[in-house]
Amino acid sequence: MAASWPVENVAVAVVAPDGVVGSLGDQQRVFPLASVTKLLTSYAVLVAVEEGAVEWDQPAGPEGSTVRHLIAHTAGYAFDKAEVQAAPGTRRIYSNAGFDVLASFVGSACEMPFATYLHEAVFAPLGMNSSALVGSAGAGAESSAADLALFASELLSPRLVSAELVREATSVVFPGLNGVLPGYGMQKPNDWGLGFEIRDSKSPHWTGTSFSARTFGHFGQSGTFLWVDPEISSACVALTDLRFGPWAVEAWTPFSDGVRAELVSRRA
Repeated sequence: MAASWPVENVAVAVVAPDGVVGSLGDQQRVFPLASVTKLLTSYAVLVAVEEGAVEWDQPAGPEGSTVRHLIAHTAGYAFDKAEVQAAPGTRRIYSNAGFDVLASFVGSACEMPFATYLHEAVFAPLGMNSSALVGSAGAGAESSAADLALFASELLSPRLVSAELVREATSVVFPGLNGVLPGYGMQKPNDWGLGFEIRDSKSPHWTGTSFSARTFGHFGQSGTFLWVDPEISSACVALTDLRFGPWAVEAWTPFSDGVRAELVSRRA
């Protein structure tokens, strides 16, 4: 189905507990990730928390905000600038600026540029050799389907941090807050974890209609996504070279529903 998308280049990897079980396209081709970057940045923050370099409730960002607020888009920052629009913990304002502040804070705590820390904490130990943070911590990474399949495997069976910490990060924090999911409008509530978007009961949504409420992941405006559905212990990565738009809204949901149905049928 992805082969019919109106894109010049696409790479897809479907990941189960035993590794990649399906793929399409050049798995080594490097694509800009846009906001899928936030998953990688967030995982580096998890490593920093596990190492004791930072703490979730450590003050960071605007007055009254913490590391937890920044990573969960509840620090109150505007979308693309460090302008405070709400008191911390009162609104879910999706914020690239908040992720830049978060990355700067973690980099300072770890005494190195955040891009270096991300490489040393996540990319190098997972063997993600084609991945790099070349821009902002919220939207400036590039990677391949092969590398993100390795990352998806880590999310399914964590080695770099504890499984308990991943469960915490992929559970809703600051529940009940409304907010805009870029590309899909106002969500009531717009549930989020510690950097990971939680599907919950959102509608419309970029995953699929058949997905469990516990599904988590992220999509990017560069035409990319990564989802994990814990109920079927599986994940899917899709990278394209066409910016997100109506084509993606129309194509991604039936594609992901089809992938999930195939995975479930294999387990039957």
